[in-house]
Amino acid sequence: MRAVVQRVAEASVRVDGRDVARIGRGFLILAGFARADTPATIEWAARKVASLRVFEDESGRMSLSLDAVGGQVLVVSQFTLYGDVNKGARPSFDDSAPPDTARALYESFVAALQVLLPGRVHTGEFQASMQVSLVNDGPVTILVEKSAA
Repeated sequence: MRAVVQRVAEASVRVDGRDVARIGRGFLILAGFARADTPATIEWAARKVASLRVFEDESGRMSLSLDAVGGQVLVVSQFTLYGDVNKGARPSFDDSAPPDTARALYESFVAALQVLLPGRVHTGEFQASMQVSLVNDGPVTILVEKSAA
């Protein structure tokens, strides 16, 4: 699993001209899933994201978590995170989980986050063409990745 976690002042998702989700301070998470991902991989990633301490305390040091700042999360599925461009200019998506598998992994990741951050997890629409807007705060962007192997 790969998750690009961006600390945001705000973020939103639109699909077909309608607002799907909007958050204030927190994380926009672009989540991609691999064929080899397991439930343990997903659980690890959810715990890691929920516990990241990348919000500044009163002294300006990044030491506060989502819980400490009352932050929200917006999770957007993004299979292109597994695009491999090592050969040629067109990405290969051979390592990406197929749609049905990826949907189940995405839903598991969201459910795990909802347990850890009740009432603060929002989502885009799986397999939809989305317009994602964000105000990256910092900017702070962290790659959270765990191989299933």
